[in-house]
Amino acid sequence: MKFGSLTSGGSCGAVRADAGGIGAIRRGERVTVACSGGPDSVALAAALGALARPMDLDLRLIHVNHGVRASARQDECVAMSVAAALELPLRVVNLPATAGSEAALREERYAALAAAAQGAGSPVVATAHHAEDQSETVLLALFRGAGPDGVAGMLPRRPLSAGVDLARPLLRISAAALRRYCHARGLPYAVDPTNADVGLRRNAVREALGALRPLFPGLDEAVARAAAIAGDEAQARSRADLRRLIRARLAREDELRDVDFLHVEEAVRALERGASGSFHMKAGVRLEILHGGIAGIIRG
Repeated sequence: MKFGSLTSGGSCGAVRADAGGIGAIRRGERVTVACSGGPDSVALAAALGALARPMDLDLRLIHVNHGVRASARQDECVAMSVAAALELPLRVVNLPATAGSEAALREERYAALAAAAQGAGSPVVATAHHAEDQSETVLLALFRGAGPDGVAGMLPRRPLSAGVDLARPLLRISAAALRRYCHARGLPYAVDPTNADVGLRRNAVREALGALRPLFPGLDEAVARAAAIAGDEAQARSRADLRRLIRARLAREDELRDVDFLHVEEAVRALERGASGSFHMKAGVRLEILHGGIAGIIRG
């Protein structure tokens, strides 16, 4: 299910739809949901809570307190309030306060999440990384000179530790939609004051992207598409081969070299299904697919 696939309920419906989508969370799983107390993780907890019955999910929340900020206890209290409102069990893990880097703190947090999930017999930890997080991750990888694996950004699901996967079901949802979802549900959330510190690289990239979004509508969606393509290419998936097949066919016609990604992707999915159909490429030009093969290009 994609962002926007539910028309009722506005952004709230969209968040509920995507929380179980893109293969991140699977039916019948026992899921440990990381809840920092921020709006993103609160929205994730609520959205998965709404999907618990239809997807037969067994949910529990976990809050990891690093103790490095004066407001850390406030975040913990918010997580407790959210767990009570959603009637979900919550485990709080207090880590020894350290002055480590952001990367070191993240590793400690993931280790704590993995250990808690293993202890609960949960095969997956869900985190609330969203569309803007993905854009920031891809750009930071580019600035480091990363290859295809880095440019692929964050995957919807990847191994975290032995027997535990890390799932990110909200990678196509905007931060604004998640905040609106919290407001619509009347759920509390905390704001991390360190997000305003542009001395941190990710925050500096976040501020720059905020200035660019009005000039480039759909920026995050475009970055997400590029990351998905890079991921498919890096993992040599059959979908990457199908994209190359279609691009090669279109490249025979000079005016079809720059066909929009979305048009190509619709045709790719038809090839995957072995389907037949006529797919719009440009005004007056269609790609004909017959029983999972490219039949030709039709004009007019």
